[in-house]
Amino acid sequence: MLRQGLTRLAAAALRVQEVASCQQVQAQAPVTWGRLAMATNSHDIFNVHRHSPDNNLDTPFDFTEANYELVTELLSRYPTNYRQSAVIPLLDMAQKQNQGWLSLSAMNKCAEVLGMPPIRVYEVATFYTMFNRSKIGKYHVMVCGTTPCMLCGSRKIHAALRDHLGIDFGETTKDGMFTLGEMECMGACVNAPMIAVADYTRGVEGFSYGYFEDLTPQDAVSIVEDLRSGKSPVKGSQYRSKAEPAGNVGTGKWVPVPQNLTQTLTFEASGGKPPGPRCRDLDFEAPKDPPAGPPNAKTGSNKPV
Repeated sequence: MLRQGLTRLAAAALRVQEVASCQQVQAQAPVTWGRLAMATNSHDIFNVHRHSPDNNLDTPFDFTEANYELVTELLSRYPTNYRQSAVIPLLDMAQKQNQGWLSLSAMNKCAEVLGMPPIRVYEVATFYTMFNRSKIGKYHVMVCGTTPCMLCGSRKIHAALRDHLGIDFGETTKDGMFTLGEMECMGACVNAPMIAVADYTRGVEGFSYGYFEDLTPQDAVSIVEDLRSGKSPVKGSQYRSKAEPAGNVGTGKWVPVPQNLTQTLTFEASGGKPPGPRCRDLDFEAPKDPPAGPPNAKTGSNKPV
């Protein structure tokens, strides 16, 4: 028992030393730590909470009266003994109300509403990259960095936004307008490269999450400038109406393909129109076998030889 107690005490002392060391490093070089994958996304630095003047147990947070109506509607979708299943959408609602991030008090309020231990809420909030536990800009600009976007020029998109905004992944502009982040696979690989922008300027009801695809570096800069000036940039592909093979931006500018190559199926044999589905002739009758003759003397069979 004594040995076990001493072992636990030594482990606790080591943990305190590690935390103090991390705090010191965080204060000295937060950007460096932000790029070392210590957190689950490119914005938060640590997966553990650090008290700060605007994020501690005494920081006030409560859902607004209008949002409590949304909370009631949300909880009505779940059986009373499974209310904790609503933790993700409730955290999402709290984040939208709290200008794009989850304070400790916001997570505790979610735990209170759902009647679950706060640690269970922290576990969810630190696992999913959609939740930000540090202050964020009004617009969260996320650059896709997965292979298809990387091959089509996402590094140029990142460099253009970094140089134009004066920030890198995990940082926020001085005016609090933009936070630059990195995201893995947004699911629109055919229109790579792309960015996603989360707009937290209008609370829960007005929240929007837009995809901007087929981007050149200049397109990305134009989008953030439109957002800064209050405009609504065109969402989706910047050059085509859908995912047809109309061109690409791999060279840093839109290069259209020849008109005769914009369709994968031309249907030349049917005059340019897609033919109908093939269907067998319902009136067709397969030929019948010839009538059987007398038994063959050699084989004993009555089938024709």
